[in-house]
Amino acid sequence: LDVQSAVPIIMGANIGTSVTNTIVAMMQAGDRNEFRRAFAGATVHDFFNWLSVVILLPLEVATGVLYKLTHLLIESFNIQNGENAPDLLNVITDPLTNSIIQLDKSVITDIATGDQAARNKSLIKIWCKKETNVTFWNGTVENCTAGAVCWEEGNLTWTQMNASWTDYQQKCKHLFVNTNLPDLAVGLILLALSLLVLCTCLILIVKLLNSMLKGQVAVVIKKVLNTDFPFPFAWVTGYIAILVGAGMTFIVQSSSVFTSAITPLVGIGVISLERAYPLTLGSNIGTTTTAILAAMASPAETLANSLQV
Repeated sequence: LDVQSAVPIIMGANIGTSVTNTIVAMMQAGDRNEFRRAFAGATVHDFFNWLSVVILLPLEVATGVLYKLTHLLIESFNIQNGENAPDLLNVITDPLTNSIIQLDKSVITDIATGDQAARNKSLIKIWCKKETNVTFWNGTVENCTAGAVCWEEGNLTWTQMNASWTDYQQKCKHLFVNTNLPDLAVGLILLALSLLVLCTCLILIVKLLNSMLKGQVAVVIKKVLNTDFPFPFAWVTGYIAILVGAGMTFIVQSSSVFTSAITPLVGIGVISLERAYPLTLGSNIGTTTTAILAAMASPAETLANSLQV
């Protein structure tokens, strides 16, 4: 995938990620006033993403300005091979996800590089520990092939032959390791389960925040979050909110998680709509750090393109 093709894909991903906020807002449909405020808070994120695409996508198609600017920026740096990105939340989530499903990254790599044979292989990883062994022996041939090491003894031509075989030592330990289902069926099952877990978590977030942030606690939090700095520094408040949104998004490594958390707070009136806007802007800035960290782990030959994306 080249950088120019990735630009509209990223824009589409930004539009898709705004759906989560709308789902959270729908969870507050039981109360008309809360739903109105929550839906307005979710729409702030939606419209920011939509307007960004409406303005920037035609500009990019017509002039390629985003590609050219990022290309100049990357060229100005002395790009070196990246180190592994810090795991952060992966340390917590990997044990759970690996117990559910594990994917064979070698098959994914082969498909990405255009290996047609890999398209018939399963993406589900079966063997977590295997070893490839090579056996060498000398044999006679009629004609020596180009590049082979050959020698003559008497009237015979000898060459070195080899054969490789894989020793499968240990199976992976996840739910689908022994399944006979095709990859499509496994993917649909996991999609349904993930949507169920997502909706359940969103409902629980709304219920938890509604139960905790009531009465005097809500009044105190509302006063702290929505209070501006005294004159003449009132203009700084919005920028501080942007920094807070960016920092919190960097910690959780997901703008959807952060904006989904503030949407019910807007619904119950703890965060004002005016304060939700700079927090959303900061969240969109903070989510770029996750992509940068992932790009820094790329090999040397693709590091520049990864950072440019």
